[in-house]
Amino acid sequence: MYGDNRLIFPRKLSVCCRSGGIALAGLAVVLLSLSLPALTQSDSGNAAQNQSQQDQLPAAAGGPTGESGPIAVPKKNGDETPPPKPKIAPEAPEYSLHVNVPVVTIDTHVMGQDGRPLALPLDVVQEHFKVWEDGVPQKIQSVSISKAPITAVLLVEFAATNYRFMYDALNASYVFASNLQPQDWVAVASFDLKPHIIVDFTQDKQAIVGALNTLRIPAFQETDLFDAMYDMLDRLDRVPGRKELVVVASGLDTFSKLNLDQTYKKIKATPNVTIYTICTGEALLEMGVSSITMTQAQSQMNFFAKMTGGRSYVPRLLGQLPDIFREVTGAIRDQYTITYKPTNTRQDGTYRKLKVELVGPDDKPLVIKDQKNKEIKYTIIARDGYTAKHEVE
Repeated sequence: MYGDNRLIFPRKLSVCCRSGGIALAGLAVVLLSLSLPALTQSDSGNAAQNQSQQDQLPAAAGGPTGESGPIAVPKKNGDETPPPKPKIAPEAPEYSLHVNVPVVTIDTHVMGQDGRPLALPLDVVQEHFKVWEDGVPQKIQSVSISKAPITAVLLVEFAATNYRFMYDALNASYVFASNLQPQDWVAVASFDLKPHIIVDFTQDKQAIVGALNTLRIPAFQETDLFDAMYDMLDRLDRVPGRKELVVVASGLDTFSKLNLDQTYKKIKATPNVTIYTICTGEALLEMGVSSITMTQAQSQMNFFAKMTGGRSYVPRLLGQLPDIFREVTGAIRDQYTITYKPTNTRQDGTYRKLKVELVGPDDKPLVIKDQKNKEIKYTIIARDGYTAKHEVE
């Protein structure tokens, strides 16, 4: 009976264990049922709070919405006043944009039938001068009598072709030097194969006379007129203000590198230069030069002057030379200066034709009479045109 060492549990104990497991499972179910109402109340409270926040946002809010409300920034009302402009410091500079229209200056002579300038009252010319640019009438800003000092270059042909006549012309050019005023500036240059500056711009009359005295014995027969004029115009283009070029030459060109067309273009492109020419080629007719060649040379010299509003002289006698130089000096001083702003404001570098007239009240040429009530025939001399500036200048 006692030989078996195994322990034998009673059957009631197993039953008790089963009853305890059932009891624990029931307790868990009871606890879970008690916690569910609390969680339900918390979720409903959060939802109510989010709904309350969305109700408080303005109606103008735009953009997509999420659980926490609109994502985009609310729109601005149209009636909101703009922010004030930033204040500018008193020392800050002010900038403005404007277009510069260059003023055109025209030197004009009113010459009588005898070739002398007419001294018309300033109020008469101010009222009756009319200017056309490329056929379009322009509004004149001012008309004045020029009182500015002379700035001139005396360019003399010095070759062995017509030495006798040129020698007399040089002697007569002393008249030009003697009529200069203390405030005038004059340079003297000569040319044969190439131009030579004898004396640069000076106000000393004795220096001018001394420069002319150096021209005694010519070394060459060639007369490169086109090259010499081109060089002088290029130098004068760098001198400010109004300038004159007085050319004493036969008008013949024998060996220039430049041609006549290039010389014409240079004259057109050089502003504020008036050319006066004294053609000494009449003496060459006695030396066998053909009349056709001489006529062509004189025509070139005349066109040089006409393009710039100057005058051309053809002396046939040596005794005419002193009076011609006096007339040149008077023509340089007795002239009217007209200024206007062109209606064509384009700065395109084109050449623009000019026309200047004295017009009466009936839009016809103005009639000028002398003290005896006789009509005076007159001629208006002004440059043919000018070259407009380029925008890059």
